[in-house]
Amino acid sequence: MVQKKLPTVLLRAGEDRRVRAGHPWAFSNEILMDADTKAIPPGSLATLRAPGGEALALVTFNPHSLIAARVLSTNPEATVDALFLGRRLAQATALRDRLVGVPYYRLIHAEADGLPGVIIDRFGEALVVQVNTAGMELLTPVLLEALDAELSPRTIVLKNDSPVRELEGLKRGTTVAKGDASQAIELVENDAKFVADLSGGQKTGWFYDQRDNRRFMADLAKGASVLDAYSYSGGFGVLAAVRGAKSVVCVDRSQPALDAAKAAAALNGVDKVVSFEKSEAFDALEKMRGTHFDVVICDPPAFVKSRKDLKTGAQGYRKLVRLAAPLVAKGGFFFVASCSHLVDPPLFAEQVRRGRRDAGRSGRILRTSGAALDHPVHPGLPETAYLKALTLQLD
Repeated sequence: MVQKKLPTVLLRAGEDRRVRAGHPWAFSNEILMDADTKAIPPGSLATLRAPGGEALALVTFNPHSLIAARVLSTNPEATVDALFLGRRLAQATALRDRLVGVPYYRLIHAEADGLPGVIIDRFGEALVVQVNTAGMELLTPVLLEALDAELSPRTIVLKNDSPVRELEGLKRGTTVAKGDASQAIELVENDAKFVADLSGGQKTGWFYDQRDNRRFMADLAKGASVLDAYSYSGGFGVLAAVRGAKSVVCVDRSQPALDAAKAAAALNGVDKVVSFEKSEAFDALEKMRGTHFDVVICDPPAFVKSRKDLKTGAQGYRKLVRLAAPLVAKGGFFFVASCSHLVDPPLFAEQVRRGRRDAGRSGRILRTSGAALDHPVHPGLPETAYLKALTLQLD
């Protein structure tokens, strides 16, 4: 493939330091937005140049986005084709195969794997792809070609329903690019079996980011009574039962999620150990006041989705801990997580501390953790380490 001459995107004076230091983005206010630059079609490949004209990187460019330029390669002469993307996919696959050991994992985690704005989760011979930038949207046919060449999947679902796409001027929707995704599929995590709906489930259909935390909490749950609030498809609760919990209660407001958790419990032969309750978690926690569990797990959806919601949303974690902590038996274990990227670790820890204090519980933090190893972080984007979790023992 011969790549045609690319348009130039010129950084303003003094604005090349971050890119030279390895940051993978250039913001619109760092770029000289003259008439020619503004006329570049959204998603185009371009050469990012320093104020003096030196070529710094090959980027995808969207003049209408706050993150206007996203680095695809620090080699400005690179040719972006199926071979180029295939090399990124092969490197990412080799890493995950070594880290996870079974073909059920986050295959591509955006910038950290050299494919900005792209998320790919692997479910054996099925792939769920999320494309969240105009640049990778234009490259989607080439990406699909590369995926076929590297992995030969039976099914590929384009789960392009994220609100982030609207910031790039892209439409939202879900399509099946290859195969059949009409039926839920089985996956393996921590040696247990689960069920995922690839086209109709939340995000990609499964949250691989909690894999390591699920294993840690399941090991604490042997012989214990467990409450799994926000249980979704049973990743925490069903695994706890598989690892020897004496009883597990899974609470979720979504009936399809509970149905998937029930199916997982049956697949693993623990359906007599796990019970299910359809309810808003806050309501369920209120109703359970006076009941105690040896292990309580709270893995809620994001409470903060925009900066304007930060103060109110962050206080939601305080309320959650205030309601959940009293349900933890003396000497028991409490796991609480936040996937809100706008809530940084100190703020999250402070809200957990306040909620615990409101509940009149003392204790100690045993473990701080984040996402599983198949969710790497680009060194220039430490703020993208979105998942935060605390495990406490309460007195």
